[in-house]
Amino acid sequence: MLNNQNELLTTGMNILLTNSRTFFIPISRLNGELQEAVASAYLCMRAIDEIEDHPEMPRDSKAYLLRHVSAALGTEEPEAELDRLFAPYAEALPEVTLRLKDWVRLSPDSAAPLVKQSTAVMASGMADWVDKNWLIQSREDLDHYTYCVAGAVGELLSDLWRWHDGTETDRVKAVAFGRGLQAVNILRNYGEDEERGVSFFPNNWTQEQMFEYARHNLQEADAYVEALKPGQILEFCTIPLALAHGTLEALSSGDGKLTREHVMSIVSRVNEHGIQ
Repeated sequence: MLNNQNELLTTGMNILLTNSRTFFIPISRLNGELQEAVASAYLCMRAIDEIEDHPEMPRDSKAYLLRHVSAALGTEEPEAELDRLFAPYAEALPEVTLRLKDWVRLSPDSAAPLVKQSTAVMASGMADWVDKNWLIQSREDLDHYTYCVAGAVGELLSDLWRWHDGTETDRVKAVAFGRGLQAVNILRNYGEDEERGVSFFPNNWTQEQMFEYARHNLQEADAYVEALKPGQILEFCTIPLALAHGTLEALSSGDGKLTREHVMSIVSRVNEHGIQ
């Protein structure tokens, strides 16, 4: 079983590498069961995110899959139901989604209920937004959407920190952490979203208003991180936050997305000095 778990972790990390340069680096630096739990959580959430963001799948199919994933994860043993659910979509869905049952299994047994519950809540919330065609009309809508797809991740990470070593964190700031990263993603992907006819900006919002929304939430995220004691949890949180700040700075100056060289420079600076 240990070898199987090690092989599953290796496979998961390889898939992580192809899906997210933001989170692969900090997850790869975690140790032992904490690495397994956080990798499991990220891969599970990436799996459902790929359903929500699928460029060709009809909205009714997305909502159906997301709601049934949510229901399956609410059971003790979701593996058979997930296999049945994904079978008709085997050619359409990416590996990270089709292997959702493996990512659940990757989590240590004592952390798995946290990962399953949070992923189920997120999948249900995503389905609601798919049904609404991602129509965000107000700041309240934006807060709700960014909570569903990212703020809830911040809460799950706080749950995992407590599970791991009893670390207590501010859950309001944990939500802001997720929201801040998501707001940066919205700004980064603005042009691509516009091309496919989707906007995550509230009615009549300018880009500067979205920049202010991102900055506000990242300030809360800074406070969340500053309260963490030195160690691997602090290092994990510091890297994606530094990358979010760097991306926001690049976008505001008109430079666009961070290059790989810029990413590695930020990570190196974090390692040497902590977040600035």
